[in-house]
Amino acid sequence: MSLIAHLARMEAVETGRAQPLATVRHRHLGGRPLVLVPLTTAGEAGAPLGALVGTDPDEPRLLVVPQPRDRELRFAFLAELAEEVLPYVDGYADAVELVERNETDPETGKKTKVEVELCADAPQLIVPSRAGIEYVRLLGRSTRFRRTAEQDPDTPYPAPPRVPLLGRWLTHYGERARVPGSSLLLAATDLLNRHWATGQSSLEDQHLGALLAWIDPYDDEPGAEGAHRAELGRDPQGQLLCPPAGPATDPAFDNQLLAPAIEAYDRARQAVGAAEDGETADAALAALHRAEREVRRLVLSQLRPTWDATWRALGLLRQLPEGARVPDRWTRDRWSFTAHRDRITAGEPPQPRRDDAVTAAAKLAAREQAQGQLDAQEALDDPLVLAGRRLSGEAFAAEVTEVTMAWTESKRPAPRPLLTVRTEDRPHLDAGVKVYRSLGGKPQSAEFARREEDGSLVLRLLDRMGRSKEPAEGTVPEKGERISWTLFEHDARVGPKLPDPEETPWTHGGPPRSADAELPDAVTPEDLL
Repeated sequence: MSLIAHLARMEAVETGRAQPLATVRHRHLGGRPLVLVPLTTAGEAGAPLGALVGTDPDEPRLLVVPQPRDRELRFAFLAELAEEVLPYVDGYADAVELVERNETDPETGKKTKVEVELCADAPQLIVPSRAGIEYVRLLGRSTRFRRTAEQDPDTPYPAPPRVPLLGRWLTHYGERARVPGSSLLLAATDLLNRHWATGQSSLEDQHLGALLAWIDPYDDEPGAEGAHRAELGRDPQGQLLCPPAGPATDPAFDNQLLAPAIEAYDRARQAVGAAEDGETADAALAALHRAEREVRRLVLSQLRPTWDATWRALGLLRQLPEGARVPDRWTRDRWSFTAHRDRITAGEPPQPRRDDAVTAAAKLAAREQAQGQLDAQEALDDPLVLAGRRLSGEAFAAEVTEVTMAWTESKRPAPRPLLTVRTEDRPHLDAGVKVYRSLGGKPQSAEFARREEDGSLVLRLLDRMGRSKEPAEGTVPEKGERISWTLFEHDARVGPKLPDPEETPWTHGGPPRSADAELPDAVTPEDLL
């Protein structure tokens, strides 16, 4: 955590209000995101209890599993979830734009421009908290390997037709959420924590109700009091006033309300099965419907406050202007969505349970590169974020006091102007250290030459001044201009090319390998709902 974030937290404690950590919104928010509020059964992380899902804050769809231990009811829940998620995803798959892209010919190794499809937009999934992201990943792993009756008529417990496809999409979204800066799958708590600092701990910041009590309180209630009421406040029946943001439930709710309702549902089902005549069966069936409605009512009472809080958080975030470089990161998300759409259309198998060595290394390298790029872009987009880097000595703002033209000593001299700048910041500069500024959206680099006796810094511009002897107009700062310089690069470096899986040594998963050299992963409880 940066020094400026610590200062913002201290000010939040003093004032009782959350303090801004950003002046712009650093994540993309689609015009029509799909919000998913899941709920799981206590003691069984993979057993769904219910969910609210939809794109309209006023008309969510309620999905409930009245008896979470019943496999058929779980599959029915997943089938209903697929009915909501897959049409929403498919709605973005057909609208495409044609773009040119460089591709390497596998035979000649030459790069040529080809025209490929890129989805014009991508579906976005929002969950209340970080635990919801993990639950999406778990659902994906638990369902993408399921066999349907059409795929395998002899499978003992066939899944509904579109459930495995749902699992593949949820897996992709869960994996994409691990890429820094990605906006395909977002948690409302992470979004709020990125843009506001509260006066509570990071663990407490994972409670959506407590976060909103600091950021958008009711009746000017101090943040600490509102957060305490959101976390611990209970009604006369002992139930939480603000149920947790899921997917876990409150033990008091489980023991006092949910367990008796599920037991009543089980007794009603047994009564329907034991009915011996039509009149008894009708009465038992009516009792079963009442018991199911009671379970649905209880589940809805836990989900609806979190559903409303999630949309309230999105409304707060939409009030911030979008950062200048956010669309570029969203374009990469669109490429990711398009590529996965193409893999599914081509009939490729589901994602493996465990990546091979090359794929795992490539994912790690891509995430490291994305993190470096995200850190740089957020600082360039937001003066408040840049202030934190200035406090840490990684950037500085300076006024140009003098410009001295100079050139390289070569047959074709190139311009190397010397800039004398004055700053009140304390950057960590040594001789030869490069600094960067944004020029027309591209980084222009300079080299630290020396420090004058009066404390001024002398920088030597190195590039982006054109090919002629005289610098192009606008490429050299003018006297009196105030510029923000960074000691970090604006574009993350690309690592070395990784070998193909077939060319890696056997110690890293490559050849030689026999058919029985390595057994597949054993099936774990996490793989089965």
